[in-house]
Amino acid sequence: MRRRVVGIETEYGLTCATRSGAPPIHDADAAARLLFAPLALSGRAPNVYLRNGGRLYLDVGAHPEYATAECDSFEDLLAQHRCGDELLNQLNDRTRAELEGLADPERIYLFRNNVDSAGNSFGCHENYLLHRRRDFRQVAQGLVAFFVTRLVLVGAGHLRRSGNKLSYCFSQRAEQMWEAVSSATTRTRPIINTRDEPLADAGQYRRLHVISGDTNVCEATTFLKVGMTSLVLDAVEDGMNLSDLELADPMLAIRQVNQDLSAQVKIPMAHGGELSALDIQERILQRVVDVLGIDINDSSCDASTRQVIDLWRRALAALRSGDWSSVDRELDFAIKFRLIQEYLKRKQTTLDDPRVARLLLSYHDIGPNGLRSGLESSGLMRRLTTEEQVQQACIQAPRSTRAHLRSSIINAAETAGIELAIDWVRASRIDDPGRYVLMNDPFATESESVDQFISGLRARDEFLPA
Repeated sequence: MRRRVVGIETEYGLTCATRSGAPPIHDADAAARLLFAPLALSGRAPNVYLRNGGRLYLDVGAHPEYATAECDSFEDLLAQHRCGDELLNQLNDRTRAELEGLADPERIYLFRNNVDSAGNSFGCHENYLLHRRRDFRQVAQGLVAFFVTRLVLVGAGHLRRSGNKLSYCFSQRAEQMWEAVSSATTRTRPIINTRDEPLADAGQYRRLHVISGDTNVCEATTFLKVGMTSLVLDAVEDGMNLSDLELADPMLAIRQVNQDLSAQVKIPMAHGGELSALDIQERILQRVVDVLGIDINDSSCDASTRQVIDLWRRALAALRSGDWSSVDRELDFAIKFRLIQEYLKRKQTTLDDPRVARLLLSYHDIGPNGLRSGLESSGLMRRLTTEEQVQQACIQAPRSTRAHLRSSIINAAETAGIELAIDWVRASRIDDPGRYVLMNDPFATESESVDQFISGLRARDEFLPA
């Protein structure tokens, strides 16, 4: 697997509830403002770049959002992704005293999910750095079938309501998509966003912005999602052609795939004939292996590639057999399905029991009452990070990407008491906007211009009173 810069943006669900069950004083908007109040009190807007190179902000619709720093290893990415939960839980801890002091105590709950009870959707966006090429839109169109059918492997699982009937499906996000490829994000919600915003040297790079994926709870599912996509992009860059897998109607297909737990219902193809989600994924996997010359039994095969291919194959085999037990500790949809089946059997109840809805919400709860920590500690959900790695990721940027430079600037500015205007590629001083530095290379970990900019910040620090 070749080196590629990847990042994940996660929008969190948020609600506020009282201890008594009565309507809370704080609606979602007020609760979100309260959650981010510590940042405002410290003189920082609710949109900050952090010492770990990531970004924490309040998005439209009262959704807290965390964007990881640029990562070029799965170890860094998973730790950075998980530390978003940790950072928001730290903010939430600071609200407890104020909310507990109310006549009817309240609590803010945060969720890694993609849809609320009113049907509103919020996303998990994946970003993959690509080398710029003229046929980008054609490449994006060819990837649509991969992303439509990928949800049978990495969907978070969802109880779908149709009239009075509830049924289990693969994805929370799938049926919120309305276009295959588009430059818009909120108006049409495309599977692939083609807005040309590389956040890097535009002459060399382009960013693949995928907004159709679910927010995963299990780290192994996130690993597969990003790993299989990275391998597909490697193969496309080496000439893999997916044009024969173009779907006749991607928006109809994504809904059909989502509702078919066998993953074997046939989908009309643009060039005639029909294939199932399983057929498409199996063909793509085989092409990836062939184009990249992957042999997971060869000692030269890197560990990440070996693990991705192994889980990808096992997941497809589990779907083909209809027995998900071999992956029901690694893939969200299977873990959640197992929990539901066990609960229904134990309680002798049905899917429309409100306790089932509470169980599923608890699956996505990132707070101390959520199910994830218990599932992980009991071996019922595979974890790939350690607590130490996550804590480190909250304060330290990956050392092998541009995030290291941004982090160094932020640390120096905070030490010197200098305010910055900063984003993914640029940093400038608020008190002297003409003094700025650009960071256009996402792979750069050293920069003479960054060193000079930091020296200017430290020069100010030398004259501060002791």
